[in-house]
Amino acid sequence: MSSETSDTLEMAMVRSGGLDTLLRDLTDRAVQEVPGAVACSVTVRRADRLLTLAGSDGLPSGLDQRQYENGSGPCVQAAETGVEQYAPDLAAESRWPSYTEYALSAGVQCVLAVPLDVEGETGAALNFYGTHPGALGPGREAARAFAARATDAINMALGIERRRQSAADVRTALLSRSVIDQAIGILMARERIDARIALERLRRVSQEKNVKLRDLCSQLVARVSERPDAPSRRRQ
Repeated sequence: MSSETSDTLEMAMVRSGGLDTLLRDLTDRAVQEVPGAVACSVTVRRADRLLTLAGSDGLPSGLDQRQYENGSGPCVQAAETGVEQYAPDLAAESRWPSYTEYALSAGVQCVLAVPLDVEGETGAALNFYGTHPGALGPGREAARAFAARATDAINMALGIERRRQSAADVRTALLSRSVIDQAIGILMARERIDARIALERLRRVSQEKNVKLRDLCSQLVARVSERPDAPSRRRQ
């Protein structure tokens, strides 16, 4: 992945409103490019559970979720085994009975789930849905080709998202450390104690009041910051 490609994708994520919108656009394009597909979704395992990262316009509500709840269905099997799953006619399908019944009631009669090799995740699939038997048969090669291209985009997009989250975590940690250090300094000056004792007192009060240490320190710093203005307000 070149830095230019990464920068272009990151700019696209910013313009589109983030990862969710970018992947939604990707699934919409999949429907346009794969013959017989009327809907498409992206399944990824995160935090030890499968979820749908994005779905195209026209994706019946609950179609993927029903599979996750039952632990059974074409996109679940494709994500978990890394093997493509094709059900040309759900009315004649016996592998996933509870899912099949639900999908047919939603007007879906044909399903194709193509596994994705997503970095940092233990299972993923690109799922295509058709509304009549055999609808996706002629489009299987197009679906595989699109999935191969989509894998690169999904990997890059998820990588950007992880870096953003990591940077946000670092900023939060630095801000927390800064406000805690300020609160320690206030106690050291006020009570003439060393930093270790000041931190122990803050932690004890945090536990007694059941308040996060960072929040307790923020309150202390805010109160001290307001005090210089108080006399001037009284003189007005």
